[in-house]
Amino acid sequence: MTQLSSLSREDEAARERLAAAAPDMIARTRAWSSVNTGSYNIPGLKTLAPMLADAFSALEADVRLVEGPGFDNVGADGRVVQMHTGPIIKVSSRPAASIQVVLSGHYDTVFPPGTFETIRDLGNGQINGPGMADMKGGLSLMLEALKTFESGPFKDRLGYQIVITPDEEIGNFASSAALTEAARSGAHIGMTYEPAMETGAMSGGRKGSAVFDIVLHGRAAHAGRAKEEGRSAIEAAAELVLGLEALNGQRDGVTFNVGAIEGGSPVNIVPDLAVVRFGARAPDAEASAWATREVERLFARASARDGIHGHLHGGFYRPPKPRNAAQQALFDAIHATGQAIGLELEFVDTGGVCEGNNIFAAGVPNVDTLGVRGGRIHSDEEFVIVDSFAERATLSALILNRLADGRMDGKRIKELMGR
Repeated sequence: MTQLSSLSREDEAARERLAAAAPDMIARTRAWSSVNTGSYNIPGLKTLAPMLADAFSALEADVRLVEGPGFDNVGADGRVVQMHTGPIIKVSSRPAASIQVVLSGHYDTVFPPGTFETIRDLGNGQINGPGMADMKGGLSLMLEALKTFESGPFKDRLGYQIVITPDEEIGNFASSAALTEAARSGAHIGMTYEPAMETGAMSGGRKGSAVFDIVLHGRAAHAGRAKEEGRSAIEAAAELVLGLEALNGQRDGVTFNVGAIEGGSPVNIVPDLAVVRFGARAPDAEASAWATREVERLFARASARDGIHGHLHGGFYRPPKPRNAAQQALFDAIHATGQAIGLELEFVDTGGVCEGNNIFAAGVPNVDTLGVRGGRIHSDEEFVIVDSFAERATLSALILNRLADGRMDGKRIKELMGR
């Protein structure tokens, strides 16, 4: 690891260039964050997408905007409708190069229009704003790191595919196929730009994540005159919820959380509709399969009640991303690379999920918190640490340098995926 933890002449040049580019990265992030791109804000997503495509056109690459497919969404009335989101941005460069990298990030946020739209300088080296950390800041430094790499002498040795998605915060249901396709196009290593933790720590292993919607139908009746003729969907849902929550603690690392029960009717009517929305997390494929079987068992029990029927939607949309030999080898190499610029990077296992799960499932080892340092994401207190733009862009540029010049053996790391 000695070669990785020291700076070459090319590394020094990249570090100097990125330090000078920090104000541009910050200004670009502010501009992008000023456009509301809540996951369901289609006009906002369609406004920002061409701005991103124009910025990434500075690379020596082909840039395309691609409409993703529709995806199912269960409404509060129990009906399944097709949803659409903004365009997927696909960037491709040097597909014939001997080393290939897949990079990913998203431009949607969790903030609908009118909720959190102000950008404020907090005056302590932090900027508060929607997406400043998660993850428009990550997209900005990804771009600058790639521009810096392409200004160096090793660019012809490394090619890349970039997928920038409009729907990560709601599960990548429209863009998951694009992520898989890019990862399977020969990529050796994956790089994803979710924010690092405020301390600088990065994500190690990740659990898999599921989202389920169960719709239950009963039979309406007058609650006073003919209660006995009704069949309560709410009662069936309540039994289902108790069964789901009782699964917690039954298998190591598996958790269930019921987020909402929707439906019902006035109190003088036996309710004939209930929608139960819940999530699950699991540490590995076997645990995910167990969780799915338990959900199916409880659904079958609920829908077997007299007068009750329904339908089940969803599942594990992000497979688990456990540590394996390839992941650990990549983490070790990035840790040593960080040491070259004075960083002692820590990789912490987490229950959170991201596009790195999808890329791992496609067979590519990846590190998925290469973005800016920040905190309080998914709240109106979200902030980015200004100094982290140059710091984290430099880390990415050095990773690319090492993959291209052979100090980091991307092919060997990927070969470890089978072990």
